[in-house]
Amino acid sequence: MKKTATTYFPKVADVRKAAETIKQVAEVTPLMESIRYSTEFDASILLKREDLHRVRSYKIRGAFNKINSLSKEQLERGVVCASAGNHAQGVAFACNHLGVKGTIYMPAVTPKQKIEQTKMFGKKWIEVILEGDTFDDAFKMAMDKCGADGKTFVHPFDDPKTIEGQATVGLELIDQSESQIDYIFVAVGGGGLASGLCGIFKALSPQTKIVGVEPAGAPSMKKSLEKGAVVKLDTIDKFIDGAAVQKVGQDTFEICKNHLYKMVTVPEGKVCQTILDLYNRDAIVVEPAAALTVAALYDFREEIKGKNVVCVIGGSNNDITRTAEIKERALLYGNLKHYFIIRFPQRPGALKEFVADILGPNDDITHFEYSKKSSRENAPAVVGIELKSSEDLKPLIERMKANNFFGDYLNNKPDLFQYLV
Repeated sequence: MKKTATTYFPKVADVRKAAETIKQVAEVTPLMESIRYSTEFDASILLKREDLHRVRSYKIRGAFNKINSLSKEQLERGVVCASAGNHAQGVAFACNHLGVKGTIYMPAVTPKQKIEQTKMFGKKWIEVILEGDTFDDAFKMAMDKCGADGKTFVHPFDDPKTIEGQATVGLELIDQSESQIDYIFVAVGGGGLASGLCGIFKALSPQTKIVGVEPAGAPSMKKSLEKGAVVKLDTIDKFIDGAAVQKVGQDTFEICKNHLYKMVTVPEGKVCQTILDLYNRDAIVVEPAAALTVAALYDFREEIKGKNVVCVIGGSNNDITRTAEIKERALLYGNLKHYFIIRFPQRPGALKEFVADILGPNDDITHFEYSKKSSRENAPAVVGIELKSSEDLKPLIERMKANNFFGDYLNNKPDLFQYLV
C-alpha cells in the first residue's frame, strides 16, 4: 500500500521519554568548540561529537528507541533492518543488548569496516546479508523479508520512534549550549535526524535555523523539496554511503519541507578535502557523511559571521582503505590533480625530455600507463600529474602543446576518465 502524507511531528514529551530509554546504551556526547573553524569563519563554531558513541554514530539513538518500544511478541519474532552501515550497527548493538534476533540487509558496496563492526556489535544475535548496490536495493529485500516472516522492520529514518530517538541530539544541544544557537548544520540521508532536530527546536528554540546538507551526487531531499513531493532518484553517487539514498521518507519529507531553513548540497570532492583537514589539522576521524556539515560552512561564510553555529558530526565509521580515493577526490576537486593522454614520440629520450622540459619544478607524476607501439610514430600514455597550485595547469598545457606532447585532457571527460583511470 502506498504511504500517504501524515501529520506526524515529534513532540518534546516523547523525545524526553526517548532520552530516558536510550540512557541504557547511549552517552551524552560532547559539544566542542572548534578554535580553527571559529577563527576561519569569524563565528562560534561548535561540533556536536556524535562520532564518540560506542557504535561511533548517532544512529544508536533511533535504533534502540524503536526496538525497545516493541511488544514482547514482536521482540520474540525478531527484527529486520536495511542500512548502509551506521543504522545497522545501532540495530546490531540493540539486538545484542536486548537479546533480540535481527536480520540486517546492507548494500554489497558497504565498506568492509562497517560490515565487520556490525557483526562484532551484534554477535550471535544478528545475521548480515549483503544485497544490491544501494541502500534502496537492501531496503526492498528487507521489506520482502518482513512480509514473509512477520518480523518488525526497524526503519533507519522514516519512523516516529526512530525520529524521536535521533531527536535526543537536540535536547542535549539545548542543555549544552551556553548561548542561543543561531544555526545547526545537519547531514541528510533519509532525513531522520534533521526531522528530530526540527521538532525539538521548533518547540524550544524556534529562532534557530536548521540547515540540511546532502551530497551533490545524491540530492534526494533537495529534489523532493523542489518538486513538492517525494521523488526517487534514478541514479546516485554512492561514495558518501551514510547519506546516499535514492528516496527520502514521507514523514521526514513533510517535516523538512515545513521546518528546514535551507536544504543544500556539497560536492563529494569538497567533502573529501574536509575529511583530510579534520584529520590532519584537528585529529578528528570522520566518515564522509559526517564531514558534510563542516564542508557546507563555506557556502554560508557571510551569513554565519558572528553567529553561534553547531555542526553535527554524525559518525566516524570510515574505512582506512578508502584514504587513497578520498585524497584523489579532494585533489581533483581542488584542481590539483590532472589526467592527460600524452603522445610520446617513439624515440629514445622522449620521456626524459617530457620530465625535463614540460613538467614544472613542483609538478609530480602520480600515474603513468604506456605501451610502446613499434609501428607508430607516436604512442599514447595516460599520465596523472599533481600540481602545487591550480594556477600551474594552464602553463603546463601550453608547454605540452608547444612541444607536441598534448593528446587530450581527461578530467572534463568523465566517461573516458572512468574507462582509462
